[in-house]
Amino acid sequence: MYRLPSAAAKKYLVTAVALVLLALVVLWLGYRGSPPQSARDFEECAEQAQAKFPSNDERGASMTDCNARFAGRRKAGGGYTYFDFMQNRNFDIASPNPTPEESKQIDREYMVFLDAQRREAISVELAKRQNEQLQADLERARQPALPPMVLTPNNSAPTVAKRPVDRSNATRCEDGSLSCSWAKFSAAVKNALVSSSRTSPNPMLVPE
Repeated sequence: MYRLPSAAAKKYLVTAVALVLLALVVLWLGYRGSPPQSARDFEECAEQAQAKFPSNDERGASMTDCNARFAGRRKAGGGYTYFDFMQNRNFDIASPNPTPEESKQIDREYMVFLDAQRREAISVELAKRQNEQLQADLERARQPALPPMVLTPNNSAPTVAKRPVDRSNATRCEDGSLSCSWAKFSAAVKNALVSSSRTSPNPMLVPE
């Protein structure tokens, strides 16, 4: 006798069908959103994306994936070129993507670029300091010069000795005073004795 599947079996069956449908939807969406896998370089990938995806959003997502897949760009004369934004420079490469040897050469060129940048920064800093020093020297040259220093000797000029003042002549006394009369009398006697000694011979000398 045929037996109906149990509730658990029905549940497993529904789950399996749902998973299969979900997988199909994911594969379909992934196929629609993925860029053309048969493209040989960026330009061909971009052309296929333009033709396959009419929507701007889908086209933009496809172009982003093309850019990630192919680093090189076609050259007009043949070959490819790679732009390194770190050095702001283009490098010629043989294929749509740099080979390992080409990547090493680009890295070596980047080290040289960094060394040149460092030396340029040092030169700019040195020129800046020299300019600041020159400006400082010019400012000091524009300042007025100080007046010359005058040296004065410590020893002063010798003072001229003053002549002694004749107190007898400088002293004046009032007329009528006793001291002034006595001084006049003494001076007169002294003058008389001096004049007599000059005119009269020496009394001690007796002529023969």
